[in-house]
Amino acid sequence: MEVGERLLTPGEVAALFRVDPKTVTRWAAAGRISSIRTPGGHRRFRESEVRALLASGDPDVELEERRAAGH
Repeated sequence: MEVGERLLTPGEVAALFRVDPKTVTRWAAAGRISSIRTPGGHRRFRESEVRALLASGDPDVELEERRAAGH
């Protein structure tokens, strides 16, 4: 991780992907996106990795988005 790189909350990541924050937590648990734990045990995500995943057009991510939207 770069020094000073912005870390995003599950809610911020969820907003970018238009999914529920619990979906982001499931992605992290499944290893689809790495997370960092704060001293309090909360997950945080590297902005650069989130942006790369968003730009990748990962079909699994798109499927999750459609399911979350009820399509």
